[in-house]
Amino acid sequence: LFLYSSQGTMMDNRFATALVIACVLSLISTIYMAASIGTDFWYEYHTLSPAENVSETGKSIWEEFVSEEADEKTYTDALFRCNGTVGLWRRCITVPKNSHWYSPPEPDMTTNCISFSLSDQFMEKYIEPGNHNSGTDLNRTYLWRLQFLLPFVSLGLMCFGALIGLCACACRSLYPAIATGVLHFLAGLCTLGLVGCYVAGIELLHKKLPLPDDVRGEFGWSFCLACVSAPLQFMAAALFIWAARTNRKEFTLLKAYRVA
Repeated sequence: LFLYSSQGTMMDNRFATALVIACVLSLISTIYMAASIGTDFWYEYHTLSPAENVSETGKSIWEEFVSEEADEKTYTDALFRCNGTVGLWRRCITVPKNSHWYSPPEPDMTTNCISFSLSDQFMEKYIEPGNHNSGTDLNRTYLWRLQFLLPFVSLGLMCFGALIGLCACACRSLYPAIATGVLHFLAGLCTLGLVGCYVAGIELLHKKLPLPDDVRGEFGWSFCLACVSAPLQFMAAALFIWAARTNRKEFTLLKAYRVA
């Protein structure tokens, strides 16, 4: 299979294969990134005995968890006690489905979630979580804001790169693929920055609010999808740039040979 460029010369199989692989990698990374943004398993808390913790107070915990006045300490304590999970947009806890005065030995549990509002995403973090008089923790505040903004910047760059790629196909020119590669590289940096900001934010939070002895925390599969997306974006960028530059160089050499 040979593809024709705008100069009327045929594109080598190597370049066509590199472009196809780069497009597949770009598509997979976009799907992974979109899935990680839309799911709630960036960080998970596992309590040894969640049913015992919430059998009598599940209703009050849920009311505090969903309250508009719930601060960072309030909902974080609920996440510790109730097998909570946290995403970029929502936080979830596991509570009894029916909270009565009598709780069976093994109550039916259900997972309930509440979304972070836009104001929550840009809200200041305090040096002592829950204490508004302790001053603003600038490190955690900006890490939280960046972890909200960077994934959308990454997706936007990849979509813009895909649009340039479509224009390149319509013009039958491989050279604009360099711009696509550069945009994918910048998207990879944004995704890598997102992962770094999230890890740093979690570590700083746990220094302020240490995990209880019977609670174990770990990064979830949504976080892993973002971690996988970054190297895929870098590999796609490298293939796009290599194919465009090498093809351009070979065409220049061929043109010079014909003139000679």
